[in-house]
Amino acid sequence: MTATADSPEPLDPASVAGLALLDRIDVSVPHRFKDDTWQPWFARLRRESPVHYLEDSANGPFWSVTTHDTVMAVDTNHTAFSSEVKGIAIVDPPETGEAALMRSKSFITLDEPAHREQRKAVSPAVAPQNLKNFETLIRERAADILDNLPVGETFNWVDLVAVELTARMLATLFDFPYEDRRRLIYWSDITTAVPGVTGQATDMEARRNALMECAMVFFNLWNKRAGEAPKSDLLSMLAHSEATKELSRDPITMIGTILLLIVGGNDTTRNSISGGVVALNQFPEEYRKLRENPALIPNMVSETIRWQTPVIHMRRTAVQDVELGGKTIRKGDKVVMWYLSANRDETVFPDAERFLIDRENARHHVAFGFGVHRCMGNRLAEMQLRILWEEILKRFHTVEVVGEVERSSNNFIRGITNVPVQLRPL
Repeated sequence: MTATADSPEPLDPASVAGLALLDRIDVSVPHRFKDDTWQPWFARLRRESPVHYLEDSANGPFWSVTTHDTVMAVDTNHTAFSSEVKGIAIVDPPETGEAALMRSKSFITLDEPAHREQRKAVSPAVAPQNLKNFETLIRERAADILDNLPVGETFNWVDLVAVELTARMLATLFDFPYEDRRRLIYWSDITTAVPGVTGQATDMEARRNALMECAMVFFNLWNKRAGEAPKSDLLSMLAHSEATKELSRDPITMIGTILLLIVGGNDTTRNSISGGVVALNQFPEEYRKLRENPALIPNMVSETIRWQTPVIHMRRTAVQDVELGGKTIRKGDKVVMWYLSANRDETVFPDAERFLIDRENARHHVAFGFGVHRCMGNRLAEMQLRILWEEILKRFHTVEVVGEVERSSNNFIRGITNVPVQLRPL
């Protein structure tokens, strides 16, 4: 919403949010996330309309829930709010034509009890014992990446550190050809690049071809794992589990499940790695606090995930009439949980816009979701972030941001594409 219907948006987003008509505020506009100007729009909804209905938008009518308690109320009520009916993103899935055949399906878009059965098939990969086994490997890879960075030169932290560490771990989780690990990142990025979610033009034919390539690669790997003895990688678990081994007969659901695991393993870790560097540079007193007390790293990891919130929203569809926040949500309505807003709820996180590495309740964030769909790999993501920062502090006084941070135009994934940095040695 702009100050007037025919004028460009003023440079001061706070004043625009104040002037805008409440019932016309659209917090889903992708460019707000690219420009990082989303804060006052959500702050106003939290204050004045925490359960907010927008009658018309690029993605049709939808409800926004923006406070910590309203997001929790929707996310934990899986009997009234469905993931399966219309999916988990604000954009409506195609119902007919070739695009409908490519509609992604996975256990995150299933309701109970089917969701639980498929989730159980892969959850052992991130069980406590497996995580313990990963720790040494993560540390070795983090050390190798950091030791080969160009000290004193400007480089993109996202590419050389965040993406690289994530790609290495994804290749391990899937037992995917290590030399091709960057293909996993590419497939993850194009999965979330769809109209209605991204504000940038998308070559849908190129996207379709890339996803078909991904499907063929994983279909062949799936069949190979199915013919071998069970192993501990995600693909082998899927191929051998009673709940999921028949997915190879349903290629759309098979590739949807695999893409879910790739995106989940990529975006949280990758963008939190980058977001942490941005936050520490934006709040240098917290960087000093961290150097003086590295024992704060685990709590800083939680605060980083709260402050960054890599997954901006999740969508549900009401399957019955529901009263929430004094409003009546009707059966069939689209309901969008804005995790990014809930994690800036001042009633739960005092001084919520600040990055505080010793924030007492940082772990109360909802960045991983809540209820039955809570992120399966949250502990692995936290471990990677903790180990990386332990290794950073051993080597560098500061990872200093020296240029403009570039972000994705996307209302689903809070992506960071470029963080120009220079390393300051101890």
